[in-house]
Amino acid sequence: MDVGIIGSIVIGIIAGLISGRSTKGRGFSLLVNLIVGLIGAVLGGLIFSLLGITFGGVIGVLIVSVIGAVFFLWILSLFSTRNRQTGIYNG
Repeated sequence: MDVGIIGSIVIGIIAGLISGRSTKGRGFSLLVNLIVGLIGAVLGGLIFSLLGITFGGVIGVLIVSVIGAVFFLWILSLFSTRNRQTGIYNG
């Protein structure tokens, strides 16, 4: 089942919301989480397709998107300029 461009965007935004909630404490805003969800949807789709793993339907696309978004948020948190102990910006 192909969800199309608009469906992929909506699923990416939902994935960003879910991944932002699941990685609470990363220090990113809602807008950043939504953008990360879109990027994560693409990243997750790419990684899973390279591994030869496919999920069908909207739920499968959402699962792949959330996994990609959480992975991307984790990568972003590695490069965050916030002090990990105090949460103070060191920019």
